[in-house]
Formats: sequence, structure tokens, C-alpha cells
Amino acid sequence: MLRVLMFLVPLALSVYAFIDCISTKDTDIRHMPKPLWAILVLLFPMVGSLSWLIAGKKRTPASGVRGGWVAPDDNPEFLKSLRKDRDEDPKGD
Repeated sequence: MLRVLMFLVPLALSVYAFIDCISTKDTDIRHMPKPLWAILVLLFPMVGSLSWLIAGKKRTPASGVRGGWVAPDDNPEFLKSLRKDRDEDPKGD
């Protein structure tokens, strides 16, 4: 079982890194051109894959709103619209 894991884990890492490399936009790649990164990942599976994951791609922070979905209570525009609706309510409810 351990022998299988010692083969499958590096293989999965290499496949993931290669697919991530070729599907990344050219503007998000750092330090080298995309074809060179892809060759590095293919020729040196462990070193190339780890290098790609660490230094090859511009990473964005996990936190932040940046165009993603935001819960209504965290969305400033939604909260402003609630205040506006409340201020315009003629009944005062």
C-alpha cells in the first residue's frame, strides 16, 4: 500500500501542476514563460510541480470580496438599499 502511495501522490501532484500551468492565463504567470513552466513540470515532476505551485503563478488572497458572491449582511450596497428603502417607506413601518 505504501509503495502505491509513493507512486500516486507525486503523479497526482504532477498532473495537477501541469493542468494548472496550461490552464493559467499568460498574465498570471511569473518568472518564466508558460511553455517553459510546462516543460519543467513534465521533465522534473516533483521539483517542477513544487516550483510551479510556489513560484509560478500569481496567487490572490483567499479573503476579500473581489467580484465573488457576498452574503447580504456583508454587502455594503445591499445595506445601503435597506436604509434607503426604510427612509422612503411612507408608512414608517
